[in-house]
Amino acid sequence: MKVAILAPIAWRTPPLHYGPWEQVASNIAEGLVKNGIDVTLFATGNSSTKGKLEYVSETAYAEDPSLDAKVWECLHISHLMEHAHEYDLIHNHFDFLPLTYARLIDTPMLTTIHGFSSPKIIPVYKKYNDICHYVSISYADRSAALDYIATVYNGIHVDDFTYRAKPKDYLLYFGRIHPDKGTYEAIMISKMAKRKLILSGLIQDQAYFDEKIKPYINDQDVVYVGNSGPDSRDTLIGEAYALLHPIHFDEPFGLSVAESMMCGTPVVAFNRGSMPELIQSGKTGFLVNDIQEAVDSLNAVKSIDRAYCHQWAKAKFSQAKMVEGYIDVYHKILQ
Repeated sequence: MKVAILAPIAWRTPPLHYGPWEQVASNIAEGLVKNGIDVTLFATGNSSTKGKLEYVSETAYAEDPSLDAKVWECLHISHLMEHAHEYDLIHNHFDFLPLTYARLIDTPMLTTIHGFSSPKIIPVYKKYNDICHYVSISYADRSAALDYIATVYNGIHVDDFTYRAKPKDYLLYFGRIHPDKGTYEAIMISKMAKRKLILSGLIQDQAYFDEKIKPYINDQDVVYVGNSGPDSRDTLIGEAYALLHPIHFDEPFGLSVAESMMCGTPVVAFNRGSMPELIQSGKTGFLVNDIQEAVDSLNAVKSIDRAYCHQWAKAKFSQAKMVEGYIDVYHKILQ
C-alpha cells in the first residue's frame, strides 16, 4: 500500500512548537511507517519523516513572513495532485481545498476533518460527499450534512510524555492565547482558588493578550512562559496539579487534554464539544459549566488517581491506537 499524507504548510511537520494539524499528520505518517506501509509525506522542506518527503515550499509560511500563504498552499496541493496516480490512497489533512481535485484524479481521497473553521466551508464537503471519504476526530464534531466512514481520535506519542505520580501545586493553562480557549477564565479560576497559574501558548490574538491577559502576569501567581516546545511541555504538564481548559467553543478534540492525562495530570474543562469524550468526569478530571464550578472542583482533584489518567489516555489516545484505526479505514476504502 502506497499512501500520500498531505500535511498543512503553516508550520513544519512535526511542528517545533504550535501546529496541531501538522502534529497529527506527522504522528500518522510515522505510525504507518512503523507498520511497514510505504508513506510519502507532502509537507514543508524543513519537515522530518522516516518515510519519503515531498515538498515545494522549503519552509512554512507562518515561520517565513515573505511567503504568500495562498500561493504556496496552491503549489503544495497541486504538487501532490499531479502525482496522485503514484499512490493507492491520499490522506488529506489540509481541510477542504484538496477536495476540489477529487473528480480530476482516480486515487481515492480520505480527509480527516480537524474541525470546521466556519459553517461556510461545509458546502465544499457536501459537494464531494459522494466521492470522498471523511473521518471525524470526535463524535461531537460531526456535521449532519455529511457522511463519515469512521471516527478516529487523535493519537499522541506515549514516549513523549512522562507519567508523574507526585505533582507540584500549580495550575496550568496550555494552548492558544485566544478568547475561544478561555485564557482569561483560567486566570479567574486560579485567582479565585488562590493557586499559582502558569500560562503557555502561542499568542493568537494580540489585542486579547494585551487587554485581558498581560495585566495579570506578574511572574508570581500568574506566569507566562511563552510557546513551549516538546521538552518543556512534558515537564510543565506533568508537574501540574491540574490542567485548566475553560473553552468557549465546541472544540473538536483538544490535544493538550490528551497530553495532560497521558502525564497523569487531571483536566478541569468546560463541558463543551468533545470534552465528554476525552474526559471521564470524576475519574480523569472534571467537566464543569462555569468558573465557580471549576474553582469548586479543584479541591477534589487530589482524589483523582493519576495512574488511571495515564492508563486511560494510553488506551484511548495513543499514536498506536490512532494508526490502527486509520489502517482499518484504509482497508475499507481500498477493498
